[in-house]
Amino acid sequence: MRYVSTRGLAPAVDFEEAVMSGMAPDGGLYLPEAFPKRSREAWLALRGRPFAEVCAALLAPFAAPTFDVAELRALCDTAFATFDHAEVAPLRPLPGFAGVGAEVALLELFHGPTLAFKDVALQLLGLLFDALLQRRGQAATILGATSGDTGSAAIAGCRGRPALRIAILHPHGRTSDVQRRQMTTVLDDNVVNLAVRGSFDDCQALVKAAFADPALRERHRLLAVNSINVARVLAQMTYYATAALALGAPDRPVRFCVPTGNFGDALAGHWARRLGLPIEVLLLATNRNDVLARGLATGALSPQPVQPSLSPSMDITVSSNFERLLYEVHGDDAAFVRAALARPAGYALRPDALQRLRAGFAADSADDAATLARIGQMHRDHGLLIDPHTAVGLEVAARHLRGAGAASQAPMVVLATAHAAKFPDAVKAATGLIAALPPRLAGLSSAKERYTVIDPTLSAVAALL
Repeated sequence: MRYVSTRGLAPAVDFEEAVMSGMAPDGGLYLPEAFPKRSREAWLALRGRPFAEVCAALLAPFAAPTFDVAELRALCDTAFATFDHAEVAPLRPLPGFAGVGAEVALLELFHGPTLAFKDVALQLLGLLFDALLQRRGQAATILGATSGDTGSAAIAGCRGRPALRIAILHPHGRTSDVQRRQMTTVLDDNVVNLAVRGSFDDCQALVKAAFADPALRERHRLLAVNSINVARVLAQMTYYATAALALGAPDRPVRFCVPTGNFGDALAGHWARRLGLPIEVLLLATNRNDVLARGLATGALSPQPVQPSLSPSMDITVSSNFERLLYEVHGDDAAFVRAALARPAGYALRPDALQRLRAGFAADSADDAATLARIGQMHRDHGLLIDPHTAVGLEVAARHLRGAGAASQAPMVVLATAHAAKFPDAVKAATGLIAALPPRLAGLSSAKERYTVIDPTLSAVAALL
């Protein structure tokens, strides 16, 4: 498999180079040049199989010839052995949800070491990096930005590895205390935490600028851990597959509602659909930072200042991964992508591209009041404590099932992206209760922290690296 850049000015590369480079040298994002469709029989062969086996099978055509299926299976077995649930990403049915009369289930993606969906890909990505660096006899620095969950998941996957150093940027004061502490209490020598005076968009821009600086990139052998790294998106296809297969795919279509900010999780669902998984619609759930919902409604994507919310991991207005879909819906037109992204005030999709986008996606947003109401409703009606990001997804799913999606018979799967204990303030405000952390994280609130507060400048990042 070869990988091409969304900007069209870089040569195609293999899986190893795409993973190790993160971003293409022309500033674009790598994506596979093809998506080989799986047959009905191939999908059926994966039904009921272990999560690690499904992941290795889906990744195999994309990782060849860098890794064969046996090597991938061994890496996947190691990665997913860190999860507390044998199924890794179990489905929880919600009978009678919101009175909509449709089959609805939560896809629990918070059973990994840092209690968030990012663990699924990042436990594996750390192992991929380690394996490739050992082959090369090299050491490298992972550089990433986080709105809350990516950082802790990446650190958990890379801490203590002698060939890796990891530096994570997070927006100072804009994550939950639990999210911050899951990063800053990791005191391994190879872990660096940087708190940026600004928003996640500022953190993300700094990471992109670092990768766009050839001298800085080469001096530190920078590796990308954000979902700009194509391996992250590919690995996340797995839970769409396991959930859909459990609900009757490939003989039955399924709908997914995805709380989204940087669009990587939703893109993974779309890529699984391109492999032939019968996903009827991907419903994007955004909070008050609703650039993607507005873009789908109007065809214009115009970033606005980030507004802090109760769902901070979605407080993003520049969704990096949307660039990959922008390239696709415009017929792999790299010149259009370059021109569109060069406009700081935003851009408009071509009418034919907007039509293609709407054929597979829908979107809506939920504000903080609706988020709190949904957390309360889930506790009253189902006895569950959910985090605010999952609540945004459930609120948007309920509206869709009462409106545009009411006629469909396909089950709706809502991605539960984080454990409720990561956001105790929102959960307590909605229910009066505090969700307890798992026993292995019980000492988090009193653990020693280590991080450095910096201004949002590349020179500040470079100095600390």
